[in-house]
Amino acid sequence: MTDSKNNIELTFWDHLEALRWVLVRIVIVVISVSIIAFLNKNFIFDKILLAPKEPWFISNRLLCKLGEFFSSPSLCIDNSKLQLININLSGQFTIHMTMSFALGLFLSSPYIIYEFWRFIKPALRPKEKKHSQGAVLVCSFLFIIGVLFSYFLIVPLTVNFLGNYQVSEQVINNITLSSYLSSVITLCISMGIVFEIPVLVYFLTKIEIITPHLMKKSRKIIIVLLLVIAAIITPSTDIFSLTLVFIPLFILFEISILISDWVYRKKMAHLDSLG
Repeated sequence: MTDSKNNIELTFWDHLEALRWVLVRIVIVVISVSIIAFLNKNFIFDKILLAPKEPWFISNRLLCKLGEFFSSPSLCIDNSKLQLININLSGQFTIHMTMSFALGLFLSSPYIIYEFWRFIKPALRPKEKKHSQGAVLVCSFLFIIGVLFSYFLIVPLTVNFLGNYQVSEQVINNITLSSYLSSVITLCISMGIVFEIPVLVYFLTKIEIITPHLMKKSRKIIIVLLLVIAAIITPSTDIFSLTLVFIPLFILFEISILISDWVYRKKMAHLDSLG
């Protein structure tokens, strides 16, 4: 690898030193953002992390209006009976620290990705630099969209169903704060990963593991699988809730087919030009 500015060949120790400073800058940024999150405890917990279970949350209000319009009262989320508890002496402080660091890591992720990309950039060819930069932007965008989709739709529906579900009236739900937050974070990260499917399809098509024809041929099977995934994500008997989750997943699949078709056509055109 060479220094692109001075065109000087770098040694192994130069690379190690450069990586060390990359890690130092990342740690400084993550800690700084985590401290800001820690100092804004009320906003972070009351307005963001705990908001999806509240009636005033924007998604809950919109779902209530949709429920009234479609005569589906189960869409109107009521978590008035849902109370979060803490059972450990240091539990709330530990959760405060953990969530502050997690948010610091999440909010700093674009900068972290940029730093690592800048570190490997000198070793890339001009064409590779262009494509890798685009891939970083697309992956980051899709992940954030997936997290937001989960936070504003899947989390409220799931919390409402599981938080109020009872096997018997004799059993009262006392949900721990750690259990609630763990579910919220898991749902958000999982959906962020699911939204990376178009990127996965892009690379799998490039290495010829899948083709657009295969995806189109498997559409019926995929639709059934998406319905099952939607049913798992929204464990509710309400068909409208399931549809709200299924439609974005189906659109994601259709976009993946278009991406696969574009990559496949481009690859075939390139082979034809060589022949």
